Amino acid sequence: MSARVTTTVAELAGLLGSERPPVLLDVRWALGDPYGRDHYADGHIPGAVYVDLDTELAAPPSPEGGRHPLPDFAELQESARRWGIGDGRSVVVYDDLGNTAAARAWWLLQYAGVTEVTLLDGALGAWRTAGLPLESGIPADPTPGDVELRAGALPVTDADGAAELAVSGLLLDARAGERYRGEVEPVDPRAGHIPGAVSAPTGENLAADGTFLSPELLRKRFEERGAGDAERIGVYCGSGVTAAHQIAALEIAGFEATLFPGSWSAWSADPARPAATGDRP
Repeated sequence: MSARVTTTVAELAGLLGSERPPVLLDVRWALGDPYGRDHYADGHIPGAVYVDLDTELAAPPSPEGGRHPLPDFAELQESARRWGIGDGRSVVVYDDLGNTAAARAWWLLQYAGVTEVTLLDGALGAWRTAGLPLESGIPADPTPGDVELRAGALPVTDADGAAELAVSGLLLDARAGERYRGEVEPVDPRAGHIPGAVSAPTGENLAADGTFLSPELLRKRFEERGAGDAERIGVYCGSGVTAAHQIAALEIAGFEATLFPGSWSAWSADPARPAATGDRP
């Protein structure tokens, strides 16, 4: 994992004016909203490159891989170079949703061996609140980078591993509580959660202004769910996107965690996998 998880708005504003600014990625995505590029064109941080989560940060959906499988790494490297990422170049990512989408890029680039990747704390909302400028339109592509990506720098698990973590470690479900409890299921084949998983909604990682809670508050939050006593921690969500945000919050709190990329979308597509409901693991 990177030494730092977040970059503040003030820090980013200074870095963008430096001799060697970071590569800035705008991951404008939300479940059920296919207009991320349009939102980016309406207004983004100057110099930011648009990243399409569905096509650049994920492979095509499948029952086995879920709604957002990890991408082909030759294609990811091609995309990363097109974004301007070079070896040794720092990267800052953001979205307009508390970084719950941008965290996918943050996690994925580190998984691929890029070490200096941070999330813009507070995301685009914090930039706006600070009164800093936005630019509109679709700019020309940046100068291509030369980054070399190699998969495997962070741990991942599959459905069998997630089931085992729920028994012998701590498996956190990052979805909203009503989805965990099985009261609603808007997109995946079945409602409920992986038996033994503990509910820890991603939204509770953030303060009212959209920035991450302090390390102390995050540590307390995860210790109350068993992280302090767990030898291993795993995280899943609906399709492996917001679970990356949970991993960022866990890192801020001082914990390391494993991602289940297929998450509930892959688990619930397998009729042989059990589903629990209610508010208990």
